[in-house]
Amino acid sequence: MKSYREMSRDELIALKKELESQYEEAKAKGLKLDMSRGKAASAQLDMEMDFLDVINSGSDYKTQAGVDCRNYGLLDGIPEAKKLMGDLMGVPEDQVIVCGNASLSIMYDTVARSMLFGVQGSTPWCKLDKIKFLCPVPGYDRHFAITEQFGIEMVNIPMTPQGPDMDLVEKYVNNDPAVKGIWCVPKYSNPQGYTYSDETVRRFARLNPAAPDFRIFWDNAYAIHFLYEDQDDTLLEILSECEKAGKPDMVYEFCSTSKITFPGGGISAVAASKENLEYFKKTMTIQTIGYDKINQLRHVRYFKDINGMKEHMKKHAAIVRPKFEAVLEVLEKELGGLELGTWTKPHGGYFISFHTMEGCAKKVVGKCKEAGVVLTGAGATYPYKKDPKDDNIRLAPTFPSSEELSTATDLFVLCVKLVSVEKLLADMA
Repeated sequence: MKSYREMSRDELIALKKELESQYEEAKAKGLKLDMSRGKAASAQLDMEMDFLDVINSGSDYKTQAGVDCRNYGLLDGIPEAKKLMGDLMGVPEDQVIVCGNASLSIMYDTVARSMLFGVQGSTPWCKLDKIKFLCPVPGYDRHFAITEQFGIEMVNIPMTPQGPDMDLVEKYVNNDPAVKGIWCVPKYSNPQGYTYSDETVRRFARLNPAAPDFRIFWDNAYAIHFLYEDQDDTLLEILSECEKAGKPDMVYEFCSTSKITFPGGGISAVAASKENLEYFKKTMTIQTIGYDKINQLRHVRYFKDINGMKEHMKKHAAIVRPKFEAVLEVLEKELGGLELGTWTKPHGGYFISFHTMEGCAKKVVGKCKEAGVVLTGAGATYPYKKDPKDDNIRLAPTFPSSEELSTATDLFVLCVKLVSVEKLLADMA
């Protein structure tokens, strides 16, 4: 297939006319499709309805140690749930607090706590002249929304297939005391699907922060969210690496079961050093009397252990994998060799990251929306929603049906072609 970049002006003009005709036909279909967020499909939710049957009015509500989960107590979670979530992250259960239904809430509270009360006795961040967070990009929009809401300056750090640009991370963290944190999605990153290499994790653990209250916000959201069981990426465990490096307090790790059981109906957890967790608990004892232990018990009885959880994830993968493959097949078939964009081919997670020609992402998303397909807003994967190259688009294949996904992807590649031809012609003018 001939690269568009090799075409003459006359060839591009003729192609543009043909693509515009196809686009008008697509608009006339009156599509209403949504690929904007990484939501579970109905088939995934239907697959795990028996989760709701594990506990009912006739169930025994006591933990193995005899604690009644219907009552107050066990602020940091029932022991069985602490072990399950610890095994999910690969850390000991005594380094885990099990919380409510969303890890995002823990992250928000952690930033808020640092702003109001400081970190382990340090000056509250709100009393400092300037604080900064490092943000690997493209990245998770909800991370960036948290730091933006608190007025924290965000610094872009380019991502590579091995993780964030660690030369830049080390430069900022080791030399600038205003740098207080970094957002990380270390396995099957949002949106690229990259997994940090062992060397990247070790370099994180060897950081020498200029700020003693610097923390790594390690959002291990996709710890067991593989698409291919035999190609599941491995991630070096960060807490033990930090401990080996003599910096056990430097990292907070977060996870949840939001895309393992029901999104919005799962359990979340934070793992950290014992000193960090004790500091967390001081605020938690005022913030809440306890989280939903019945839901914690439901998760433990449903999965039994981490192996049961991984078996469950195979069922999710069987539903999600064909959708990723279908999108990637269309991208390769329709755009391969045209030099109009690049895209990731993840082994897990919930997204595909697509890079258009520079300056084209907003126009592609706009044209898709005009024709009835909603994508994640261009720029959403960058702090302040400002993509400096205007070239990144996050594709979320999981929610639409197979038929809807095929239609949406066909329209997407059509819009990529049309916007790219317009840019090439504009560059020739």
